[in-house]
Amino acid sequence: MIPDFLFSYCSSVNNYMRINELKNQISLGEDSRHQFKKDIHNTDSLAAEMAAFANCDGGIIFIGVADDGSTSGLSNKDISRINQLISNAASQHIRSPLTVQTENVSVENNRIVIVLTVPKGIDKPYFDKNGVIWLKSGSDKRRVNSKEELCRLFQSVDQFHADELPTKAGVAKLDKLRFRDFLRDIYQQDFPEDEHDLIKLLQNMNLAANNGMLNLAGVLLFAERPEWIKPQFVVKAIRYPGNDIHSTQYEDTEDFSGSLTKVFDDSLAFVMRNLQKIQAGQGVNSLGIPEIPPSVFEELLVNALAHRDYLISAPIRLFVFDNRIEIVSPGHLPNNLTVDKIRAGNSNIRNPILVSYIAKGLLPYKGIGSGIRRALDEWQDIDFLDDREGCVFTVTVHRTLRKSSGKTINYPKKPASHQESSGKSSGKSSGKILELLSGRPEMTIPQLAEKLGVGTRAIEKQIAKLRAKKLLKRVGPAKGGSWEVRYE
Repeated sequence: MIPDFLFSYCSSVNNYMRINELKNQISLGEDSRHQFKKDIHNTDSLAAEMAAFANCDGGIIFIGVADDGSTSGLSNKDISRINQLISNAASQHIRSPLTVQTENVSVENNRIVIVLTVPKGIDKPYFDKNGVIWLKSGSDKRRVNSKEELCRLFQSVDQFHADELPTKAGVAKLDKLRFRDFLRDIYQQDFPEDEHDLIKLLQNMNLAANNGMLNLAGVLLFAERPEWIKPQFVVKAIRYPGNDIHSTQYEDTEDFSGSLTKVFDDSLAFVMRNLQKIQAGQGVNSLGIPEIPPSVFEELLVNALAHRDYLISAPIRLFVFDNRIEIVSPGHLPNNLTVDKIRAGNSNIRNPILVSYIAKGLLPYKGIGSGIRRALDEWQDIDFLDDREGCVFTVTVHRTLRKSSGKTINYPKKPASHQESSGKSSGKSSGKILELLSGRPEMTIPQLAEKLGVGTRAIEKQIAKLRAKKLLKRVGPAKGGSWEVRYE
């Protein structure tokens, strides 16, 4: 049996540690996962906040903490009242009901802070009692007010997929020769001559909607000119001189459109013609070996075309620099996927119809989740950046070029703090700060805070850590100066 004095001592130590943990988190300010409330009186307002967290990645509401981070705390009478509000909001003012957790942390002057944890929802979307769907937007919340956002929310819980969206293209837009060859080669089936039979076949193959129009998968795979129907779903490629984006200077540029097969072939050809060739002991008349194996870009381009977010009306961008090649896809990693998980071979199919047909030989697709692993096996110097706020996913393939003397030139990589998304909020924040300052070294702390949706104190703490690690240096005065990002 634990003596009373020892039990009391352990309790006080645990509370002391909890208070320090609480203060450390509060000192970072509000962000998309943490919010402060000095007090709560309105059940509907609390329900909206909880629904916004549940519709995103979950989060924590600190009740008894003011907007400036001061811990005024709550009285015992407040605790009873607010717990009843929390219970009513979670069970009666949100559809579907939420299961939340609360923890009381004692602070100064016998006051208490309620730590309210809202989990990521498993029954999205969540509505308030007025039928409004809320999402987190930085440290604030906002209503879902567009069809695209609503579709994306349903897509995140596997209730809807972009590739099944109906288009305005009828079967007359079908590339009949390409579709005929596919039917013959894959299914040993003849092309239907009757239009009604053709529509029925396309519907059975999940390539047409119930109204007889081609869906997005049907357009991207088998339409005669997909870019006339969906002009935003192309690949825009450009070769820049040096290692930075230029507004006017480029060495090679092209937009690739057509079926997914054609877009893939043309994009791969663009990359290969802009890579250096290494003689590697071959004869003088030999074409040489590409500096990076072509299979690396095969895997990464297939991944980009198959798994990008087709609810975002934007092209895939392909940038070739002296020291790297970047593939920038619309949409961050879906659901619970992280960079670490895709490196380990995990996957989540965002466009199941497209993937099912790509796997039938339309693109060099070798299996779910294995593409990233194969690319890394061929070329380890690849970074992945999952930008959830910017809603893009960037793959960076670092180049190793050779001078005519045969000496290898290893170009400097991005700072280690943002080569990968580790899942830790501090690592993500510091990485994003370095990325933003690399492009705009004149940015101020308030501008960074606004861009990242956090408080200025959180930015100041991250900058202090980066400066201590010598990854960031201030050049010039506080006003009018700029930041210099240091590379390893």
